[in-house]
Order: sequence, then C-alpha cells, then structure tokens
Amino acid sequence: MTMTTQARLDGDASTIGRPTPQVNAQEKLTGRALYGGDFRTPGMLHLKVLRSPYAHARIISIDTAAASALPGVHAVLTGDDTPDRLTGVHRKQHRILATSKVRFVGEEVVAVAAIDEDTARDALDLVRVEYEPLPLVHNMDEALSPGTIEVHESTGNLSIEYKVERGDVDSAFARAALVHEATYETTSQYPGYLEPMATVAWVEGDGRLVVRASTQTAFLQRNRFAEALGLPVSAVRVIQSTVGGAFGGKTVEECNSLICAWMAYRLGRPVRFVNSRLDDFLGARSSPAERIWLKMGVDNQGLIIAKEVKILADCGAYEGLATHVLQVSLVRSDNMHRYLKDVRLHGRLAFTNHPPRGAVRGFGGPQAAFALNSHMAELAEKLGIDPVEFMRRNAVRAGDTTVHGFELGSAGLTECLDQVSEGIGWITKKARRPDTGLKRRGIGFAGAIHVSGNREMGNWDGSIVTARMTTDGRVTLSTGESDMGQGAYTMLAQCCASELAIPVSHVTVLPTDTDVSPYGHGSIASRVTILAGNAAIRAGREIRGRLLALASETLGVPEGDLTVSGGEIFATSALPNRRLTFGELARMHIYRHGGEELRVTATYDPPTFLAMSRPDQYGNVAPGYSFAAQAVEVEVDTETGQVEILETFVSDDCGKAINPLAVHGQTCGAAAMSIGWALYEEMKFQDCQLLNGNFADYTMPTAESLPNIQSGIIESLEPNGPYGAKGASETAMLPGAAAIANAVYDAVGVRIRELPITPEKILAGLREQEATAAARERRHA
Repeated sequence: MTMTTQARLDGDASTIGRPTPQVNAQEKLTGRALYGGDFRTPGMLHLKVLRSPYAHARIISIDTAAASALPGVHAVLTGDDTPDRLTGVHRKQHRILATSKVRFVGEEVVAVAAIDEDTARDALDLVRVEYEPLPLVHNMDEALSPGTIEVHESTGNLSIEYKVERGDVDSAFARAALVHEATYETTSQYPGYLEPMATVAWVEGDGRLVVRASTQTAFLQRNRFAEALGLPVSAVRVIQSTVGGAFGGKTVEECNSLICAWMAYRLGRPVRFVNSRLDDFLGARSSPAERIWLKMGVDNQGLIIAKEVKILADCGAYEGLATHVLQVSLVRSDNMHRYLKDVRLHGRLAFTNHPPRGAVRGFGGPQAAFALNSHMAELAEKLGIDPVEFMRRNAVRAGDTTVHGFELGSAGLTECLDQVSEGIGWITKKARRPDTGLKRRGIGFAGAIHVSGNREMGNWDGSIVTARMTTDGRVTLSTGESDMGQGAYTMLAQCCASELAIPVSHVTVLPTDTDVSPYGHGSIASRVTILAGNAAIRAGREIRGRLLALASETLGVPEGDLTVSGGEIFATSALPNRRLTFGELARMHIYRHGGEELRVTATYDPPTFLAMSRPDQYGNVAPGYSFAAQAVEVEVDTETGQVEILETFVSDDCGKAINPLAVHGQTCGAAAMSIGWALYEEMKFQDCQLLNGNFADYTMPTAESLPNIQSGIIESLEPNGPYGAKGASETAMLPGAAAIANAVYDAVGVRIRELPITPEKILAGLREQEATAAARERRHA
C-alpha cells in the first residue's frame, strides 16, 4: 500500500494480498441473488422464438394466423415487423429477426409473447414458415473457393483479411540454423456457463425502455439496443443482473436480450425471455475454429529470429467480434519472443453457414497458444534442447518492447516457467526412462501471454468509479464494469477499503445500472482489475483527502499529524483523545453552509495506443501484460487411446495478487476449461446442423475427470497496476491444450495437431507408427 505524507494509515486494516471471501458470495449461496431469469414483474409476458431449421434458405412466406389466434398469445411478430435498420457489433449485417433469408440453423425467425412459456411454445408449433433451401457453405475452405454461393452478397465470403509484415522475413529465414513449419487446427468451444442467457425488459411510464439482463457489458448493450430500435441512448436503461458465468459469451453479440428488448418496447409490456440450453447453443457465440500454418526459424543459439503465420478462421454466418479474435490469434503470441524482429502475418476470416462465432474466454489466445507451444516443443526436440530451457531463452523480460510494440512494464514469464518446472518436478520426470507398457506416461509444457486491457474501442480504454460516503461512514461504489463471477466487486471493495483503512464489509459495490453508474466498457480483455482498480484507488484517496481536510479544520491539527484507522481520524500526538468518525465527518460535509454529500468520481485511462486504427497494427495496446505457464503429466492407454491427466501445475503472472483466493480459484477454473477444450469439447455439425447442442452430448469435463489442479502465483508487480496488479486467470486458459498435446507426444510419440485430442486420433497415430516401423524393417531386411 502506498503511504501518504499527509496522514498515517493503519496498514493492518488492508486486505490487499490476503485471501478475501467474495463480497457477493453469501447472497449467491443463500439463493437471494437475482439472476436474469429470476426477476418477475406484474403483467409480464413470456417470450419464445422460432428458429430456422435450415442453415441456408430464403424465407418464402410466414403464416402466423393460427398462432396469433391461440388464447393467451399477445403477439406473434416476424422480421418484417422489426425496424428496417441492420445491427451488429461492427459490420451491420442482420435485422432483429431474419427477413428474406436465414443463414444458419437456429437463426431467429419468429418471436411469440404469451401469458406463460407453455402457451408461447404451443404458439410456435402453429406458425408455418415456407423456405426455399439454398446451397450450403459447409466450411471455411469451401467458403473461399471460386464459385461458392455467398452467405452475404458481394463479400466473396471473406469477412476480413489482415496482412502485417515487420523486418526482412525472408532474409531472417535464410540465415536461420533451423526452420520448421506445420499446420494446426482448433475447434469451436461453447462458453459452457451454468446460466443460459436470460432477459427481462419493460417500458416505464415515461416511455423509456428498461432491460435487466445477465450481461458483462451493460453500456455496450445499451448502445446496441438504442441503435437497433432507433432510440436515443438516453431512452434505454440496462441493469446488470447477477451473472451466472459468462466466459466472454455474454458480451454484446447474443440476440436473446435484443429480441426481448424489442418485444417489450413494441408491446409496452414486461417481457421475459430465457434461453433453453439448445437455444443457447444455437444463439450464443462459440469461439472461431481456426487453421493455423506456422513457420519458425531459430539461430544456432536456439533463439527465435523469424516467424510466419497464416490463419484461416470460420466466423459462421455473422462476423461479430470474430474479426478481433482473429487479429489476436495472429499478433499477440509473437510478443512472447524476446529476439523476434522479423515476422509476417496473414489472416482471413470466412463466412460459412455455421452459427456465428465470437468472444470466448482467451479471445483468440488459446488457438494461437496451441499452435505456438506445440511448434516450440518440436523445435526444441530438433535442436536437442529441453523445451522449458528453449522457452526460457526466448522469453520476454520486463522493460522489453516487443516486435509489435508492446511495452512490458512487468513480465513474469520466466518466473512462471521456473515455478511450474519446480512444482511438477519437471527435471526428474523428463529424465526418467520411457514407458514401454500398455499405459505410458509423458509430460508436457506450454506458456502464454495475454493483455490486461486493450485500447480498441475509439481512443479510450478507461474506467470510471464513483464513490459515495453515507452518513454512517460507509462507502458505496458505482462502476460500469461488471462482476460475472470472477470477483471484480470484491477487488474494487478491497482497493477502496485499503485507501480508507476500513473493513471490506464497509464498502458496497452496486450492480451496473446505466442510469446511475458511470460509463464503462465492461468485463472484457482482462481489463477490470488494472483499470477499474486504479480508478477505485483514486476515488478512495480523494475521499480520504476530503475527510482529512475537514478533520484538520475541525480539530485544528495539521493533516500530517492525523491518523486514519478503523473508520476514524484522530490526532497522533496533540489532542490524543480527540477523534472523529467517518460518519461524523460525512454528516459535517453535508450540514454546513454550502455543504454537499461526500461523493467523488475518479477516472483512470492508461497510457496506451490505439494500434487497431493503424494498418500495421503496431503499438502498445495495454497498460499491462499477463503471462502464464502450465505443465501436465498424462498417462496414455495404448489399447484404448484414452488420456488421463495425472498431475498439472499452472502458474499465473498477475502482478500483485490483490485477492489470492480469487486468483487461485479463477486460475484453476481456466485450467479446467482448457482441459475440456483440449480433450473433450467439439461442436459437431452435419450439413451445418449442430448435432450436440446439449450437455448430454457436448462433453465437458466433470469434477471426477479433472486432476487435482495445482496453481501458483507470480507477483511481477506491474508499474501501471493498482498496487502492482494486472489481469489474472484468463491467461491461464491459454497454455493447457498445448501442454497436454506435448505430454501425449512425450508419452507415445504421437503428435496431435488437430483438437480435440481424442482416443481415435491417438490410436490412428499409433497405427501409423507401427506401419512406419514395419516398412522400415522391410527396407532393412
């Protein structure tokens, strides 16, 4: 904690760096928390949507007469009833409901509002839609082939293309001692949150639209509703409900809240819309599938000096945030390499008739990390270098400016590597004799980089916190950022409480409400701790300054002779028995001539650069960068191809761990999510129809299938961060898949370059090994 020269603070009161229970844990555990689907209001109608059974088709006609006549039905509306403006995160591509054409199975075509959910479902069964099926764009290769039908007219099925080149790449490859190239493929991952999207919306007496939604970006949602419905932003209010997990999927792309908002505004009645799990699989945004071709060159010292990347990604029927996801996959992982100066990047994003893809935890980082770390393990083997040593040689350090202009005030990648190596016993386990039995053990390693904040929307990546001291001496904080289960409100309460030397329980962080909260982008890009945390500290310090000034005036004591502790201010030497409570001072702040409530607003906007506005994508986009490393020990059954994770250790460089309890919990959760993506999770399609849109068929890791996840924290102390903190846990999602792939290779010699790592792929690799060995024997016979 930074000490002030104006007054002394009771350092023992601070919880910074101490395990601290979540401030909203009790209301969740007792069932008092109001999630999106829990809210009820008199006269509320229930909304359901009819989704397209076709992946690509023209809508010939829609007959809603029978549905409209069903008792209890209040509205049956189609795309023709919606505003004729197009909506979308960046490119405006679709109406609120589909009109002339559907582009994926599950696209919303008809919306029904009825007195209860059963009636709404019955009404959907009565709607008759005539479609004219169109040829499908099955995959991203087909999408960009000449003559393929277009998902969106005049696009050639190319959503966006990036080209970035730095230095003399061809020359760098020419002088490399070793060059290796390979292709890797990743699949789409469903966010997998417990609570599907849920929204309640209504129109108030003054005609303003109010939307209560489980969103992680309330202000961005408000802008979207206003734009789509043709309303002034001031006519829309968004209230964040308690969020039952988000993992990126509840940003600003999903259509549940948009359709609900429009129906409520159209009818002037409260409307509730809760996705079924299948609705959510179809309507949520999964991560883009990517094919990554990677070529890297190293010198004779084992230093990475040249890199070329080509990525083809599938954004599905609408692009949304997938354009930014691709940019992250292309650019960000390059910034792990300290000596890399020559790089060439080419990325293309293709429209297909799959459901739309977008933001999921890690935001393009997991795809790149899988390819990069698999590639580095192969390079290390060819060089005869231990893979951890190879990564350590090339790891960036604090003070470096990377190939893409990232300025690293802190960088704990090397420390993460060391912590994980020691934690899992890397040296001992790598030195053991290879297994030759049916079950064989192997160990793998991987590292990753992620941002803490990202200047990409306009030229502002700030955060604003308003602090208000009530007349009992306690504090309420308002923020436009959100807590989606990751502990953001606890962190903000800790920062403010530390500056005022009061218990965390004396600080209440209010849910985001666009009518009363200061503006904020929301919980994206691991930005809340480093940005909102700094703003909360500034707000706490300003309140403390006002309290000290008033106490100094009242007690007749210089501020430097005052101590702040336990919600009181008292003289340190003179007048030792004179003390004023925060409550007394808050009342005095009001009840005096010209007095006012003790309220402050503080802003933090970091010294970063809007790199995405430049064609070369160069610049320092974040105030801090987080790093992680993970090691995994597996056992592979050579008869069944089954992979069992025996042990794993993940290390998270989060700067200062403001709340180690939350960091460990979120880091372990991120590792679990990466294990699922690596081994189990795959959205399966047949003719663009999702085949496993439920938790029975979409396999996610259960508690019994997960190992005991060990996690460690590296406190690299970020100069731009609150108390040295930066983003935590999202980075820990990135290295897991590659670590597992590298461990499988170490165990059985089968290199899996296409996720997920299934038993079938392992067995196919083992059969190929046997065939190759047999052919070699025949040649030498």
